[in-house]
Amino acid sequence: MTPTPSIAIIDYGAGNLHSVAKAFDKIGYPGSVTADPAVIAAADAVVLPGVGAARDTVDGLAARGLTQTVHDAIDAGKPFFGVCIGLQVLFDRSEEEDAECLGILPGTVRRLPPGPKVPHMGWNQVRATGPHPLLDGIPDGSNFYFVHSYYADPAASGANGRGAARVIAATDYDVDCSFASVLGRDRIVATQFHPEKSGANGLRIYRNFVERMVLPHARGGAGS
Repeated sequence: MTPTPSIAIIDYGAGNLHSVAKAFDKIGYPGSVTADPAVIAAADAVVLPGVGAARDTVDGLAARGLTQTVHDAIDAGKPFFGVCIGLQVLFDRSEEEDAECLGILPGTVRRLPPGPKVPHMGWNQVRATGPHPLLDGIPDGSNFYFVHSYYADPAASGANGRGAARVIAATDYDVDCSFASVLGRDRIVATQFHPEKSGANGLRIYRNFVERMVLPHARGGAGS
């Protein structure tokens, strides 16, 4: 029998939490929406979903005493999944209101250039830069659902020995702009799109996270 890992979905006061939880329910690996640091610390994996602004997200985490909890989970090597703004706040800063973010991944979150439409909203293709367990079984160029006006611009390296984020997949916003739509480092993965709004392929992303990254780690394996 496949063990059921404990998955903590961080509640920092924003919307979209329960749609993420429902997605994990659908794939048979229920998550717990929580703002309790002890529950997050004890979980096998952590998910930081997100809608809204970077500063509000960072402030929401701080107000609930969860900033250090996020850092501790990642420092401990716990599998971690950031979604949309949950991806962006992992970086140093955001141009959105010049917000200071969590500083886990080196780089800056920048506003999309003037183009067909800002915010970038709707379905768009995601192209893999190479193999990664998160994308197992997903045809290259598959469409996922986006809602954002900013994108992550990873730096090559960071202070205090922080490793750079790897661009796992990219998406074309316009002929002159391609941005990182899936990022990762060690056991951190993050998507600029919303898997929970992206149909069967979005659910496959969450399933891959659990079965390719969380379960091996929970069993004491090397993970990804």
